[in-house]
Amino acid sequence: MINREEDEMMEKWLKWAMEIQSLAQAGLTYTRDIYDKERYERLREISAEILAEKTGMSTEKVKTLFCNETGYQTPKLDTRAAIFQDHQILLVHENNGTWALPGGWCDVLESVKSNTEKEVREETGLIVKAVKIISIQDRNKHNQPVYAYGVCKVFVLCERVGGKFEKNIETTETRYFSLEDLPLNLAEEKTTREQIQLCFKAYDSKYWEAEFD
Repeated sequence: MINREEDEMMEKWLKWAMEIQSLAQAGLTYTRDIYDKERYERLREISAEILAEKTGMSTEKVKTLFCNETGYQTPKLDTRAAIFQDHQILLVHENNGTWALPGGWCDVLESVKSNTEKEVREETGLIVKAVKIISIQDRNKHNQPVYAYGVCKVFVLCERVGGKFEKNIETTETRYFSLEDLPLNLAEEKTTREQIQLCFKAYDSKYWEAEFD
């Protein structure tokens, strides 16, 4: 009971810090008053101090990660590809020893479709065609740890067109897994067992409708 209460309080603090950070960033974008700029800068510092206190990271690292953006704050996009073969799903083995669906941040000048295909090519060497949206999720509702900024995770069903695994700087190997034989060491911050199960569900459905938060 205590752990649950502590988790709920931690989540509240992180949400408060994220909201302060977002308001401060918007204020810095639109205000023309030098005194207001100072106030918004201080709000940013306070949000960084809260995040550092609650996550264990240094204040400077928090500032580097979360307090350098300009403009109105919007969620980041993360695309993840679901590629199947013989009713098994493809996972990539990352340098830190964990497994995840291939994917990553949506780059500038890339659409959800093109970014998904690009990430697969870079991490696996495979050429795929993105064919269907499986789900659009608010990352902080599904993955741990909670991030200090918003992330929309887009899961995309893909068809393999060609290619083969090529050595790269992000992954050490690829492997297909059945739903019953998923590895225990999943990269939970990127891919959870529940998210993979959702991909199987979409793959097995003839008339899948994308789910979204």
